[in-house]
Amino acid sequence: MLEDLNVVGISWRQSGSEGLERFALPEDGLAGKLGDFASRAGLAELAYLATCNRVELIFTRTAMTPARDLRPLVYELLTGAPAANGEAERALRAWQGEGACEHLFLVAAGLDSAAVGEVEITGQVRQCHERARSAGLSGPHLDLLFEEALKIAAVVRGETGLATGRVSLAEVAVAHIRSRLARTPGRVALIGVSPMTERAAQSLAKAGFELLFVNRTAAKAAGRASEYGAGHMSLDDFIADPPAIEALLSSTGSRGPVIDAPVLERLAARTLSQLPPLLIDMAIPADIDADACARLDMLRIGMDQITLEAERNRAARLVEAAQARELVDDALLRLHDRFAERLYGPLFGALQQRYRNTAQEGVRRLLKKDLKGLGDDERVAIEQWSEVLARRFAHIPCLGLRGLLHHGPDGSLDAFLDGLEPEFADELRQALNEASLPKRASGS
Repeated sequence: MLEDLNVVGISWRQSGSEGLERFALPEDGLAGKLGDFASRAGLAELAYLATCNRVELIFTRTAMTPARDLRPLVYELLTGAPAANGEAERALRAWQGEGACEHLFLVAAGLDSAAVGEVEITGQVRQCHERARSAGLSGPHLDLLFEEALKIAAVVRGETGLATGRVSLAEVAVAHIRSRLARTPGRVALIGVSPMTERAAQSLAKAGFELLFVNRTAAKAAGRASEYGAGHMSLDDFIADPPAIEALLSSTGSRGPVIDAPVLERLAARTLSQLPPLLIDMAIPADIDADACARLDMLRIGMDQITLEAERNRAARLVEAAQARELVDDALLRLHDRFAERLYGPLFGALQQRYRNTAQEGVRRLLKKDLKGLGDDERVAIEQWSEVLARRFAHIPCLGLRGLLHHGPDGSLDAFLDGLEPEFADELRQALNEASLPKRASGS
């Protein structure tokens, strides 16, 4: 069950947030690329999680997948180049089984973020799962794993103070914007529609700052702006003729900088304060050309600096994190039961149905005999009695199977099935196979 689950990836701890750029996959054609990789690597289910803190693959192997370290293959997928000897193992971390489940629980709850208690990560984990389902790459294992991860994230937010105060990376960025606007009041441009820009917009709007929403798709910018009574522009219009702004926060999924030297010069020339605007780049890869900012002497705050500031606040949140960690540990203890019921429920159902069919056939044969004095009521009573008896008999092997799944050695289930008559064993295997196939989300 849990042993089939794996996570391989890299976080800001290994490379810094901006160093994740070379590992992030472009959004264009992502579903097809992941599907091809799953087929090539022999994976049954696969999800791709990319945030400002991490790039990770969450997957399950098929029964035919060789038992080998997949980090070299993952490294080549993420970077587009084969790894030198030992390079993938040094760059990427790997978790398996319960360790993989624990890791995703900690990530979703904000306990493995640079800003402990980070709130955007839950939405990003949810989006990761939805994308895998839409691509037909999420099946019963990942569906249940993400379901439980999002559930524990909600419990942590509800039962601890971990998500209160400045715990979001976006809030760290907003603090810089507030400081700048206190000195030079003016408008703030938010480029991109992402959890980061959404969180920043909520905080800045609450404080009464004037916002301008910018997006490559003008309709999306207009839709977001309408929620806040703010202005909006398409990205092309903004690049060609930017209005006066004092601060800019960008977080898009672009494959390269969207704000280059000419745009930076236009922005600097139009501020009401006559000072270069504050530039905050929360995108991986970067949205704002860092080299151009250095040449033009314009302040750019990137993800490495924001992450460093967030880490400085980690110690102050350790008390709340300890309580949240206990909640995660409790959820892990229950996870084996949840997987057994979800993944092997079809087997238990097929087993019970076989007992019922056997009992019903026996009753039909009995009632064909000339049983004197047996009326319709008595016949119905016999049929009901056989139904109850069949369920009770089926309950015994179901209990034994649950015990094997929880405590038996690997291969216990196969050994059980091999001991049955072939036709019966095939019925049960078919029930499991049908339940293990990934299904597309409805409407996709």
